[in-house]
Amino acid sequence: MKLFSRGKKIGIIGGTFNPIHIGHLRSAEEVREAFRLERVIFIPSASPPHKDKGNIIDASHRYNMVRLAVAKNPNFVASDIEIKRRGTSYTVDTLRYIRKKGVEGMNIYFILGIDAFLEIETWKSYESLFEMCDWVVITRAGFDSVWGMDALPQSIRKDFRYDPASNRCIHKSGRNVSFRRFRALDISSTEIRTLVREGRSIRFLVPNTVESYIFDNHLYESDKEESKEV
Repeated sequence: MKLFSRGKKIGIIGGTFNPIHIGHLRSAEEVREAFRLERVIFIPSASPPHKDKGNIIDASHRYNMVRLAVAKNPNFVASDIEIKRRGTSYTVDTLRYIRKKGVEGMNIYFILGIDAFLEIETWKSYESLFEMCDWVVITRAGFDSVWGMDALPQSIRKDFRYDPASNRCIHKSGRNVSFRRFRALDISSTEIRTLVREGRSIRFLVPNTVESYIFDNHLYESDKEESKEV
């Protein structure tokens, strides 16, 4: 499948996916439907800059699980572009790579959770990110007071105006940051890893194919196993 096509509206979800779970997939599906995206691309980080590297299994395992998780959805696709690039996985580098593809008329929506968005000031060259694509921020219970302009870093609010009719923060470049509340699924990758180490079930938290992959490859069974490579 060709990832980047002329005139397409595509979503991008980056993350560690350690492992990918039903919450990731459901959020992506709801964003795809709400914004009428033709494709959502899941991009596992090779070396995420904000994560404890000691708790992350090899990128090839994480990519394989993402590939299995999205295999039956024709609107989802897994990409290993950050893994092939190697080194620290910075979002700005990934977006630059995609823009260099030079696909005319392609509109990119970067999808992320409110937790990650509130830390965006710590991202590499974060100011330039808002000129490179549109953003969809998924909010959830507990973050009701963090909405719209209040969620933007103070240092860049001057570059935006708020449109209450569409609930979007519009950047001076014309790009948008949209805040949406979607279905709350209280699932975390950390919880799944803990359940595996404790010998408990992860059924219905991850796709069946991912569950089988985890147990077939003895992933997350102990701290020692978490550093195991393919």
